[in-house]
Amino acid sequence: MTRLRVAARLRVAARLGLGAALLCVVGWRVGAGPFVAGLRSVNAAALAAAVGVGAVTTACCAIRWRAVARSLGAADIALPDAFVAYYRSQFVNTVLPGGVVGDLHRGVSHGRGGGDVGRGVRAVVWERSAGQAVQLLVAAAVLLALPSKLTWWIPAALGAVVVAALLVAWTRATLPRRVWPLIVTSSAVTVAGHAATFVLAARTAGVVASTATLLPLAVLALVAMAVPLNVGGWGPREGVTAWSFGAAGLGAGQGVASATVYGVLAFAAVSPGAAVLLVDWLRRPARARRPIEGRAPWRTARTSS
Repeated sequence: MTRLRVAARLRVAARLGLGAALLCVVGWRVGAGPFVAGLRSVNAAALAAAVGVGAVTTACCAIRWRAVARSLGAADIALPDAFVAYYRSQFVNTVLPGGVVGDLHRGVSHGRGGGDVGRGVRAVVWERSAGQAVQLLVAAAVLLALPSKLTWWIPAALGAVVVAALLVAWTRATLPRRVWPLIVTSSAVTVAGHAATFVLAARTAGVVASTATLLPLAVLALVAMAVPLNVGGWGPREGVTAWSFGAAGLGAGQGVASATVYGVLAFAAVSPGAAVLLVDWLRRPARARRPIEGRAPWRTARTSS
């Protein structure tokens, strides 16, 4: 095993360890009660709504990925194929350590289908980075637009703007200007869907605060989930919700309960990816026995950037 591989594994282990440690600290401070209460409050209606919203957000992400890939000259992707592949990558990101294995597989598979693995991986990197930039800008807009007595939201919003500006500057050097309207629109709809799911989770957990009060807390939770120190999305999210709900006067316990429900709903939202993996697994023996026939999912014709 090379030193680079050892270092990569150590970094993943450190991130997972820190995420697990943070989750343990939250549990130590608030107790197991909020976690248990959150799990008990999950119901079929909330799960069904999360799956429906997840289909919309996954479609938006697939559209964004397809647009970025085409703008970089990568192999063209049929929208249904992009939709299925994005579901699979989200599910793998959720269940495997690191939170990026699914994205890596998506990029490598796309690149191999088009004969250029590097270009396929770069398309995923730029797509995710652009999406994160829009998410940070939306979070900053929500924090600054909605009235609040919590003055720490202002520096949090300004910090989000700075990070988003850096991401935009980094990606604009590669992505053509014409693709940005589609990136912004699809990413904004995706963020709105995730925020709506969090508000639904809070309602399911019994939080009675107004939507205007919950939205800033929701976007903070979404930003926390982007921090690569989590275990399947758990860790920073619970820490931030415990702190922000407590600062907003709603109670740290309600924040943790809401985050727990959101974790369950988020897993349900990406669960169709498990079916995609199962179908891939069932088809694999047949593929191994005979040559692949018909058109490949990734069309090898390149488009001009």
